[in-house]
Amino acid sequence: MSWTAGVLRTSWSAGAVGANFLCPGMAVCPRRAAGILLRGGWPVVPVSKMATLKCELIKNFTPEKVSPHSKISIVGTGSVGMACAISILLKGLSDELALVDANEGKLKGETMDLQHGSPFVKMPNIVSSTDYHVTANSNLVIITAGARQEKGETRLNLVQRNVSIFKLIISNIIQHSPRCKLIVVSNPVDILTYVAWKLSDFPKNRVIGSGCNLDTARFRFFIGQRLGIHPESCHGWILGEHGDSSVPVWSGVNIAGVSLKNLHSDLGTDKDCEQWRNVHKEVIASAYEIIKRKGYTSWAIGLSVADLAETILKNLRRVHPVSTIIKDLYGIKEEVFLSVPCILGENGITDIINVDLNPAEEVCLKKSAETLWEIQKNLKL
Repeated sequence: MSWTAGVLRTSWSAGAVGANFLCPGMAVCPRRAAGILLRGGWPVVPVSKMATLKCELIKNFTPEKVSPHSKISIVGTGSVGMACAISILLKGLSDELALVDANEGKLKGETMDLQHGSPFVKMPNIVSSTDYHVTANSNLVIITAGARQEKGETRLNLVQRNVSIFKLIISNIIQHSPRCKLIVVSNPVDILTYVAWKLSDFPKNRVIGSGCNLDTARFRFFIGQRLGIHPESCHGWILGEHGDSSVPVWSGVNIAGVSLKNLHSDLGTDKDCEQWRNVHKEVIASAYEIIKRKGYTSWAIGLSVADLAETILKNLRRVHPVSTIIKDLYGIKEEVFLSVPCILGENGITDIINVDLNPAEEVCLKKSAETLWEIQKNLKL
């Protein structure tokens, strides 16, 4: 168990019984004052000296039970998990951030590093442990942990190894936060979102894959680069698998409501002399290019996940292309998870937008579902 976990348990024990620390020669020092230092994970100064100073400094006005109003937990403190953490911290989305990882040394180092930066962000409590008790009562749990593909390993074998990892992760999450929403980020994200849904037995609205939220951002970025327009003002969607079989919805691409397809009927097709279909190829290739150059992707997915978390925790009801169960939509009969535009709110996915796909796009979406089903149907849960 890490030193952070020990500190946390001390804090929770005090909170559970409403304990107070006695100040020599003075009135009882409030529990809350002692609890803040312990919760933050700073080195514990002997109680008699610290309590005396705090009682001299602080006069308790009213008793208070300290409990987080909103809590986010992140499972996995690799490059993606920490990018999610810093993006969430900078947005100030909750009043407690909990980190879990099996690598105790790295977990401790990452936690200390974030805690030391806490004066610069609007989140008072950053905690961690190798034990999932630190995630208790989370509103939102983000899963970034998982096995990486080894040289020569099939995709099915990779997924099956991740299933074993997810069995441990999900059982611990539901034990400590049975009412939370899940955002799955680990790859292959669509299949592992299905796995998380099956293992958790959560309703489908509370299990969300980060899916094509990042693919869509890349799509808009590359369109904006070509047109010289900020990507926020470029509207277009990538749906389906978060991967090579993703589907660009060229029929819906627009700028200020002006359909690019109406201006250029060959947009995204083989006949297009301007080769706009290369934009989608860039979306697919960009992740591989980043990994080739720096070894992993992190910042964009971290910002993407924080964007999803903000919509959920603030009940913004914004539309995001996230991975959800797609059975009985667009002629798909298998129980697969794919990205479609979803309205997100405090209950997770509240609604799905019915996208008017042209026949070619619908065929591509079905092929995307088939690609995932070929792997998923052989899983042993």
